[in-house]
Amino acid sequence: MAHQIEDIKSTLIGGGARPNLFEVLLTDFPGSENGYDATDFSVLCKAAQLPASNIASVDVPFRGRIFKVAGDRTFDTWTVTVINDTNFNVRTSMEAWMQKISQYGDGSGFTDPADYQRDVVVKQLGRLNSENNPNSSVGQGLEAIKKYKFFGLFPTNISAIDLSYDTGDTIEEFTVEFQVQYWTPTTEGD
Repeated sequence: MAHQIEDIKSTLIGGGARPNLFEVLLTDFPGSENGYDATDFSVLCKAAQLPASNIASVDVPFRGRIFKVAGDRTFDTWTVTVINDTNFNVRTSMEAWMQKISQYGDGSGFTDPADYQRDVVVKQLGRLNSENNPNSSVGQGLEAIKKYKFFGLFPTNISAIDLSYDTGDTIEEFTVEFQVQYWTPTTEGD
């Protein structure tokens, strides 16, 4: 069956999801008492990912053939890219979180996962149709169209920030890599 332009026009409701419309909600965590502001993080978090979904397969050899059955679900690490402000608030808070997990000097730190693991919500945002929503205005014309909640998240890597005389017209960025126990698609209010 040949598809026509009208097919995509009627199928691509809302104009398609846009990768630049997202929000990451990371609130209270160990180290956040050091000037961290969840609103700042939500604004300065430049890049994140909606999670991958992985179910491994188990190969069962049978008379010269391989029969595949579903194995266990695994959860990839999750990485965010953060724009660095001159107060280093987000970076300092992430460093403090990692410090509480494992001290610089002697490796002591939290041992109870409940003390250092936290939950995070990632929202894929979509533009509201102002014709159908007369109360929307610039800056308020976004809504969550898909949400994921990450459970038991904690940082395991904060990237270096390269310093150089050659770099003049950029703003510093760094990445934070988190381990994730699991995630679920969620609905508003979860």
